Amino acid sequence: MASSPQDLGPVLDKDGVRLTVDDAIATVTLTNPAKRNAQSPALWRALTEAGQLLPGSVRVVVLRGEGKSFSAGLDRQMLSPEGIPGEPSFVDLARSDDAALDAAIAGYQDAFAWWRRNDIVSIAAVQGHAIGAGFQLALACDLRVVADDVQFAMRETSLGLVPDLTGTHPLVGLVGYARALEICATGRFVTAEESVNIGLANLAVPAAELDGAVQDLAAALLAAPRDAVIETKALLRGAQGRTYDEQRGAERAAQARRLRDLAGLGE
Repeated sequence: MASSPQDLGPVLDKDGVRLTVDDAIATVTLTNPAKRNAQSPALWRALTEAGQLLPGSVRVVVLRGEGKSFSAGLDRQMLSPEGIPGEPSFVDLARSDDAALDAAIAGYQDAFAWWRRNDIVSIAAVQGHAIGAGFQLALACDLRVVADDVQFAMRETSLGLVPDLTGTHPLVGLVGYARALEICATGRFVTAEESVNIGLANLAVPAAELDGAVQDLAAALLAAPRDAVIETKALLRGAQGRTYDEQRGAERAAQARRLRDLAGLGE
């Protein structure tokens, strides 16, 4: 019988983030349910570290949150004048010069950027609230499986801000410009049923079945040869940035690599 991630012990467990690895599947868990997995710079640094610590054996990464909510967004203390002790407040950031401000936000974004690496497929298992930074963290993943109680909302605009944690690109790609603008500008909730209907989520299930549905999806993803999945993901990720003829060429080049590899003629 295969060991569970709990049997193997966590690779990382700090600042509200735990990483466990069980052969080809890694699980990243947000572990502060008392605060509805609110996000802070420390949590973002831990998420970035989790991505750096993934062993080469990992093919699928599952992202989940403990408790009733996936993540209710920013720790509200970040929005206060004093901010979080040891971290720059919003006022501090605003007073920074352009380069420093850009670097600070880029550092935060690192926590959200690695989930789309071509060598892994990432699945967000989302229940309850996924608001603001929580919504963007779910959007950072390749796939989303949601519980029937999920409520997505992008609240940054209503706070006078913009979504800046890499969420705008995947949101537009999933639901289109007009729907993305409406969701962001109004800050309204998107339910499980709507999220599936508009392409935001791949699947919605009763909350009690969320973990099982994610496990089934992970197993299905592992059934195909790894290199074929990597090449296919790279093709699909790059499709929006290519013309039709450029995509045809990319398909030919990828298939040539696969054919040579299967024939034992690859590099």
